[in-house]
Amino acid sequence: MAEFICRLGTPAGEIVTRTIEAVGAQEARVRLESEGFRVFAVTPPKTSGVASLTRRGGKGTHPRFKANDFLLFNQQLSALLRAGIPILQAISMLRKRAQSAGLSTVLADVEDKIRGGLALSAAFAAQGAVFPRIYTASILAGERSGALDEVLDRYVEYMRRSVNLRRKIRGALAYPVMLLMASLGMVAFLTVYVVPRMSSLFEGFGRGKLPWLTLIVTGVADWVSANFWWLVPALFVSLVAFVLWARTPSGRMIIDRVLLKLPLVGKLLQQMAVAQATRSLATLLAGGITLVESWEIAAESITNRELRRKSSAILPMIREGRSFTESLESAGWFPELAVDMIGVGERSGSLREMLDEVAVFYDSEAEVKLEQLTTTIEPAILIVMGGVVVTILLSIYLPIISAISNASSGR
Repeated sequence: MAEFICRLGTPAGEIVTRTIEAVGAQEARVRLESEGFRVFAVTPPKTSGVASLTRRGGKGTHPRFKANDFLLFNQQLSALLRAGIPILQAISMLRKRAQSAGLSTVLADVEDKIRGGLALSAAFAAQGAVFPRIYTASILAGERSGALDEVLDRYVEYMRRSVNLRRKIRGALAYPVMLLMASLGMVAFLTVYVVPRMSSLFEGFGRGKLPWLTLIVTGVADWVSANFWWLVPALFVSLVAFVLWARTPSGRMIIDRVLLKLPLVGKLLQQMAVAQATRSLATLLAGGITLVESWEIAAESITNRELRRKSSAILPMIREGRSFTESLESAGWFPELAVDMIGVGERSGSLREMLDEVAVFYDSEAEVKLEQLTTTIEPAILIVMGGVVVTILLSIYLPIISAISNASSGR
């Protein structure tokens, strides 16, 4: 999200200037008008320093690459720089040995720009959205301080924790997703193939003698079978439409807002956002970047748009001279414990160290919450899908059992 400086007229007739974060100028204007302001002008701020330098470049036309490949590249780059190898030579060596074709293409462009006289940070920033701003900002800070290898080591540690967390999330959700897919496949098979074929057998029983459960299930199965060839394309089109809508700014905002209200999921997303934001901020502060510029960049690591929207007031408050702790409290979503810990670090002059502690603590909390989520989802899927399967099977066997009972009693 970009930041805009807005000149506004209040309902009381005053003219004020306010800073707001939004996807675009139009969204900022619409949001402010909905709050009752009269918008005179919406302009992006003319900033300088690390934040503005790392904002250079286009949207990026180079292919993306995996996080693991990027992590390996930074580990190797840090080792080469510690060994005293010049930057240009190190980039050239890593480009030739890159396993990812996308990364190799990007590094070739970076190498050309360094040969043309650009610094390493500027060459990375020129790639646009290919490299995260926290990365280019860390590189720039390392160049300014003369400790590029140390800054890279800190970024490698930061990225390693992020990659490990994503790997744990994928591993934890893999089994529930496979279980859900298998259950849906079984239900679809019973509904589309088994039940319609049993319906022809039940026709000889007479519809008036069939149990109500059998009538409902066979009615649904017959309708699905009769409309199968237009139902599947309709579901596919609906899925594509939902995905396209979910990629729009308003769609992503609504989805993120709904996710935060879900039991367990909302708390997990909040804890992950706290850990990611504080770790990003600590990494940038360790590189010697100012708090204002560090938070401007670190706020981009908050992937949930609703939480990022609530955090939009933090940066203007820091620029006004408010304490960082007070600014975090104004966001309204940071846990009280995290705010208290950060407040202690800010007052004692050890903010960066305390931010690291907060990130580690909420990483652990997120892992516990993730385990609770998976242990809740798995039995829930088994119970729900098992109930559906049992219902279908009962609808098949009840008429048969009833017919056998009637035949036995008629003898």
